Amino acid sequence: MSEPLIDRLRANIQTVFLGDVNAVDLLLVGLVARGHVLIEDVPGVGKTVLARALAKSVDCRFSRIQLTPDLLPGDVLGVSVYNTQTHAFEFRPGPVFANIVLADEINRTTPRTQSALLEAMSEEQVSVENKTIILERPFMLVATQNPIEFEGTYHLPENQLDRFILRVALGYPDRKSEHQILTLQPGRTGIDKLKPVMTAAEVVELQDRSPHVKLDPGIIDYILDLVAATRQSDELHLGVSPRGALSLTQACQALALVRGRNYVTPDDVKTLFIAVTAHRVVGKAYLSNGSGTAVATVLQAILDRTPTPR
Repeated sequence: MSEPLIDRLRANIQTVFLGDVNAVDLLLVGLVARGHVLIEDVPGVGKTVLARALAKSVDCRFSRIQLTPDLLPGDVLGVSVYNTQTHAFEFRPGPVFANIVLADEINRTTPRTQSALLEAMSEEQVSVENKTIILERPFMLVATQNPIEFEGTYHLPENQLDRFILRVALGYPDRKSEHQILTLQPGRTGIDKLKPVMTAAEVVELQDRSPHVKLDPGIIDYILDLVAATRQSDELHLGVSPRGALSLTQACQALALVRGRNYVTPDDVKTLFIAVTAHRVVGKAYLSNGSGTAVATVLQAILDRTPTPR
């Protein structure tokens, strides 16, 4: 049985994002799992359209940060401004104080500014001016980035990469979908007309249901077997950390909910294994934070040879 809230949200997003429906579901997994999603691909395949479509489909506060090399941490978190009437400094919150935050081209800004988002991503709070401010739920960061080989980009710090529950690659649309894109031009004509179909409270309700999705002991052992195989692989310098294993578990519970089930199956684990772990491991052939196809190939081989629970 499908989940009506998710079906409604997915359908709304697909009215303007005409690419792979699997990418939409992965984004919804991140939302339901209370995680953050990194969308990585070449320019022009719809990364920003997908992120904006999600934000406009939920009735909550949305902000967009266009990351540039000259952006400072204060531009993200906020600054204190002197009020001449009250003769006191007043804090003006930055764009991170929203429910869904789009960090566009996150790897075009410096690591210092990238790390300004780290506390918000890890603990859903921000420390500024000697104060700790709790962010309102739901809080989700959707970051987009171009491949690191492009000119004018910076590597994301490893500890920040680890805070993204999964990384999504969109790829090129098929011919039929691309024909629709050229005909309808949804990114230009449709996205501004998109109406919210879910409230913030409904998103929080889904997030609170996700941890209660049933995990059979065999599924947990399957995840542990896969994680152990990454740590023992001769082709990886670093395997999946305990945080990565936990992220895979939480993502599988969210995917089951997205697919209308209250229990996790081995297929859920197989669907998410590479998307959740590829950016968390380091291959021996090159040290590039798991980017490229080589690490994905190693992880796919691990997935293929690890026995599936019955």
